[in-house]
Amino acid sequence: MDLAQLAWLIPAFSFIAFFLVVFLGRFLPGRGVWISILAIGGGFVVFWVVLVGFLGADCPKAFGQATCGISREWFTAGEVDLVWGIIVDPLSVVMLGMVTLVGLMIQVYSLGYMKGDPRLGWYFAVHSLFIASMLALVLADNFLLLYVVWELVGLCSYLLIGFWYERRSATEAAKKAFITTRIGDVGLLIGILLLFDQTGTFSMSDTFNAAAAGEIGQGTLTLAALLLFLGAMGKSAQFPLHVWLPDAMEGPTPVSALIHAATMVAAGVFLVARAFPIFEAAPDALIVVAIIGLITALMAASQALVVTDLKRILAYSTVSHLGLMMLSLGAFGYTAAIFHLVAHGFAKAVLFLGAGSVMHSMHEETDIRNMGGLRKVMPVTAMTFTIGALSLAGAPLLAGFWSKDEVLLAVLDHKNYLLAFALIAAFLSALYMARALFVVFYGRLKDENQ
Repeated sequence: MDLAQLAWLIPAFSFIAFFLVVFLGRFLPGRGVWISILAIGGGFVVFWVVLVGFLGADCPKAFGQATCGISREWFTAGEVDLVWGIIVDPLSVVMLGMVTLVGLMIQVYSLGYMKGDPRLGWYFAVHSLFIASMLALVLADNFLLLYVVWELVGLCSYLLIGFWYERRSATEAAKKAFITTRIGDVGLLIGILLLFDQTGTFSMSDTFNAAAAGEIGQGTLTLAALLLFLGAMGKSAQFPLHVWLPDAMEGPTPVSALIHAATMVAAGVFLVARAFPIFEAAPDALIVVAIIGLITALMAASQALVVTDLKRILAYSTVSHLGLMMLSLGAFGYTAAIFHLVAHGFAKAVLFLGAGSVMHSMHEETDIRNMGGLRKVMPVTAMTFTIGALSLAGAPLLAGFWSKDEVLLAVLDHKNYLLAFALIAAFLSALYMARALFVVFYGRLKDENQ
């Protein structure tokens, strides 16, 4: 079995787990939730095999990167052959590692957090489908397959945000997320069809080659890039399509961790990174990406400074950091953006799981004004939350420090007129994380009866 075929097993495990838990879970101990955990655990093991194989493989280069892949004919429509396939390159390998590891941690955490829920089996089933869809997304080698699994990611987010549908706020938040992201998805679909009209193929590599060779008119290419970015704006909560993400906190806390760390919001940044050859050939579109990213980063950071709901602070933090990633991509900082995506993903998973631990202990209380001094009663949670907060704040030696530094260097090199604003956004991220950390864990211990 070659490298690309082996990589396909990673999402396949979780897809199979979804169907097994849905159809057989009621007959199995624990409603079959262990199947979901074994599937993502198996995917994580296969990831390491793929990583080692990729590092030692002699893959042909495409756009300066070693790239392995397979393609299979799907069906023929007239003169168009539709194929599906997967691509294994540095970007997809990095994303596979992040999604499988974060997904595994969150599923294990969910065992305790969701214990006793009457729809536990359905939760783990959709969780598996969510992870499988994201894994398939990062491996897709053509825009048609990417769009199919892109929509699956959106559907799963709707189901999980509204998991506790008995609460009106949860159903409203789920609908808001679904409708808002559909606006972006329409743009993505039109952009894909526009590129297909110009090239006659859905293949990413063929489309990228056509863009680099100047076979697509500059105006058309810029429009297509902006439409692709519109899709990314919806998923990655960029202004003005950011409004759904803070309300998405109505879902279970492990769902919030998954959405913010490894799946939903990462998809938009990944899309721009994957289609970067198109954006490189359309520099005007990259200016728009950078400006929208900067506006988002500053706006969300200012909101994170004033809200008092712990999960909403983390939500606005996510929006702000996604803005920094888009700013980096707009400044040709491709590597810096992906580095920050990974650093932010792990830190935010730790923070959300820590927030869930706090809420669980305080009977679902989320207002930080009713917290304080919790390090004395939750020392382990305080320690892990502190590490995550320091990383996001950019404390030296932690991953967030290095990734933020690379983002700022990219802005300095290619969009230096935006550097001052980028520095303000980076400073505000340290400020709002310090506020949350000290109020919740290092403030005065509130009276038990307050």
